[in-house]
Amino acid sequence: MPQKIWSAKRERQYAHIKESLLERGKPQPLAEEIAARVVNKERAQHGESATASASSLNDISAGRRGGLRSHKGPGGRTLLQLRNEARQRGLKGRSAMNKAQLEAALTP
Repeated sequence: MPQKIWSAKRERQYAHIKESLLERGKPQPLAEEIAARVVNKERAQHGESATASASSLNDISAGRRGGLRSHKGPGGRTLLQLRNEARQRGLKGRSAMNKAQLEAALTP
């Protein structure tokens, strides 16, 4: 998913992340998607993109995060991530729920 507007640095970053994910056994399409998302988020946080979401600008960088939100470890997903998933699933009353309630409601 590399884009023509990426700098040479971002192209290298994308290739490095993608190769790392492939070495860890991720499938090619998933590795490409994750790498592109990380690079685009970094671009947004450094003011290199024309538009950026609030979650990209207000969140910690991918390098600093380092797997803190791998959906497995302590902390897990953010409240905003849980609310987005709840919205996608059509969960009623999601805006009034706290993080623990959302996690419980979204657990299959």
